[in-house]
Amino acid sequence: MISNEAVNHAIDYILQHLNEDVSVDDVAAQCHFSKYYFNRIFKEETGESIYAFIKRLRLEQSAFRLKAEPKRTITDIGYAFGYSPSNYSWTFRGQYQTSPIDFRRKIKQESIQHPFYHDTLIHMDSLKACRQKITVKTIPDYFVIYERRIGSYHHLSSQWHNFINRYQEYVTEKTLFLERTFDDPAITNLDGCLYDICMSVDQSCPLPNTCVIHGGKCAVYPYKGLGKHIYAAYQTLFTVWLPQTDYMLDDRCGFDIYRKIDNDSGYMELDICLPLRN
Repeated sequence: MISNEAVNHAIDYILQHLNEDVSVDDVAAQCHFSKYYFNRIFKEETGESIYAFIKRLRLEQSAFRLKAEPKRTITDIGYAFGYSPSNYSWTFRGQYQTSPIDFRRKIKQESIQHPFYHDTLIHMDSLKACRQKITVKTIPDYFVIYERRIGSYHHLSSQWHNFINRYQEYVTEKTLFLERTFDDPAITNLDGCLYDICMSVDQSCPLPNTCVIHGGKCAVYPYKGLGKHIYAAYQTLFTVWLPQTDYMLDDRCGFDIYRKIDNDSGYMELDICLPLRN
């Protein structure tokens, strides 16, 4: 868990400025530290230097856009994350050992394998089924307690258990449990996934680890099923529904709103919320 408040603030700043020429100096200045001192603290918490973290997230987000927004040109996506065409291709190849063109082509041709449960078949909905399930609506903002993690989702169940126990005194009949995700596990290395586990609270909550999850216009996929099949639902949104609609992704982060969980069977109901541009 990333418990350093300054590091979490730095990560938020980086996420909000991925499509700008943000530097290590900019990030350190936001947190009121020298870049040498803060870079050391940042690496202790995340396992990466600030520069490496920014570079990785930029490339991962651009790869995700190559996948989810096939109507956008590669040049446009590269520019959106601060790369000239030649520099983007060279840098992308260094990360993924393939060019952006071949990456996009391969995404279309490959069958999708579950990154955690390799014996689980991936079944994605048809576009017709997507249109019957997915609605576009305006979601409210949520003020939440959150804990941020970088790593695999393998221990998510126990992390949720510990999280709820820690903040039990803030749980009411109106509490919602949310999970904010910042990447696509089909693209991001499993040990590098960035996510927040959260619960809604009153804005008078005195804890320092609070923030606002911004709602707004979202595609909402009401998922019902086993936890291990949620991955297929996300990939359905990314590779079936979104590429075949006229909607464009927003820069806000996606999130899930949990509605029901059965710990014994693994069955759950949740709304997958994918932010869209207005």
